[in-house]
Amino acid sequence: MTATAGAPAPSSTGQGGGPADDAGKESADTGPISAISPADSPVSPTSPASPTAARPLPPALPQTPAPSPEGSRPSRSAPVRLRALDGLRLLAALMVAAYHYGGRGGEISQAWGSSPREQFPTASTYFAYGCLGVQIFFVISGFVICMSGWGRPLRSFFASRVSRLYPAYWAAILIVTAVFALPWVAFKSVSPSDTLVNLTMLQQPIGVDRVLGVCWTLWAELRFYALFALFVVLPGANRQRVILFCAVWTLGAALADAANQPFLELVLMPQYAPYFIGGMGLYLIHRYGHDALAWGIVGLSFLIGQHYAVAELWHAPNPSFFSYRSTLGIVAIVAFGYLAVALIALGKFHWANWRWLTLAGALTYPFYLVHEHLGWVVVEVLHQKLNIPSYGTFALTILLMLFLAWLLYRFVEQRLTPVIKRSLTAVRVR
Repeated sequence: MTATAGAPAPSSTGQGGGPADDAGKESADTGPISAISPADSPVSPTSPASPTAARPLPPALPQTPAPSPEGSRPSRSAPVRLRALDGLRLLAALMVAAYHYGGRGGEISQAWGSSPREQFPTASTYFAYGCLGVQIFFVISGFVICMSGWGRPLRSFFASRVSRLYPAYWAAILIVTAVFALPWVAFKSVSPSDTLVNLTMLQQPIGVDRVLGVCWTLWAELRFYALFALFVVLPGANRQRVILFCAVWTLGAALADAANQPFLELVLMPQYAPYFIGGMGLYLIHRYGHDALAWGIVGLSFLIGQHYAVAELWHAPNPSFFSYRSTLGIVAIVAFGYLAVALIALGKFHWANWRWLTLAGALTYPFYLVHEHLGWVVVEVLHQKLNIPSYGTFALTILLMLFLAWLLYRFVEQRLTPVIKRSLTAVRVR
């Protein structure tokens, strides 16, 4: 049984979702707070004497200028840190983990020794909805990338994305490959050649087997970054340009779906575009205040997005399927994702300003990368070899994956991210 061989085209019903981006403000001069290094200081440019300048905060700390009245320029007051967005990202990651451990069949059944439906007779029905954490991730991504690209040159935006995505990803690829090469591990890795291709994060368009099942969402994120960089960051981000980009992408994605042209669908991603677009609309509301056009973008993207979620995840009741998700349940979870980001954008969660949420956001990406395949191995050891009950195994596996995520954050991301960012930013074209 292989981890990724013959993997079907990605969908939210498949391998699960991915928080490919940080939830941090990326100012033009300091780079992403999500990958903050000791050299970076998340302080307002209007408050150079702020005491936080002497004590850098961990990564994934969202901060952005306070919202301004409609039609006015953004406030230059001290930035507002959106720690609640970090908490929402971790919640979405835990939803995906619950789906992978108890809401689907496949290799996880081998790890448990039987179907997760037998391990969690009641909870598996709810765990099956966890794959919708993907849609929540994409809405957050639209918000954060719009925040990140505002006022940045293209080179800085590129450097921030590469330095944020690749260090933990490379480590996860190597760790999963090494673990699956152990003789007592029942799950097989991909070939050495395919593993090397996986280091590029371009394995999916090339048609190479994936080391990490969850990396299909990173491929969706990369395409979003490319579109945003080309049409917003390169000419310079402003309200009118983002609105135009959202409008053109919405129409183009609908036409691509109608035309049934694989290349257009590949580029414009009609099944994922609404979530990214909705997040960008919510960032405009956060930055400029209530705006009919921005709310229109959000509302239209939700209406289209819930359609694609239902189309991919709903099926008539059938005992041969692992689970049954109701239409109402699918729509409700998608609506929750939009509503949660909207409330954060409107400042309704400024009270959730706990520093531990910053660390939670920092752990989300590495946790997401390693939790699925390594979770299979941990579940098998804890449940089948150590005879730990199902719910105990479930909880311990989550905790162990969070601890591994902390190790990756502490010893990989914090060390490599600033080095890569500085190296890429220092490049000069002669």
